[in-house]
Amino acid sequence: MGGLLQIGQVAERTELSPKTIRHYDEVGLVQPSARSRGGFRLYTEADVDRLLVIRRMKPLGFTLAEMKRLLDTIAVLDDDAATTEHRAVARAELLIFRDKACESAERLRRQLAYAEEFTDLLTTRTGTARA
Repeated sequence: MGGLLQIGQVAERTELSPKTIRHYDEVGLVQPSARSRGGFRLYTEADVDRLLVIRRMKPLGFTLAEMKRLLDTIAVLDDDAATTEHRAVARAELLIFRDKACESAERLRRQLAYAEEFTDLLTTRTGTARA
């Protein structure tokens, strides 16, 4: 199996559940690069990297379709055979994803600040130390 990882190992490395990884396979986001003789999914480092991209996108509210589009865009940029025109389009698309990610991250920072304000209020009202 030289260098190939089983789903449990991938789950541990990505902090995604095996069920979630199987779901991403079923919807075509990240398919295993190989199968064992027994039919078990086997993943490469590149597969793990794709799953990590998805894991980072998920809390920012990206849809499965957007995740697929971004992974395809990254693949174009990684493809040495891609034309200059395809690379330019991919870079422009990447900027759109970056802008959306920045907006989502800012929204999450605001929500976190509200949550911290609320827990501070509760801590003050209860006269206890914050956990």
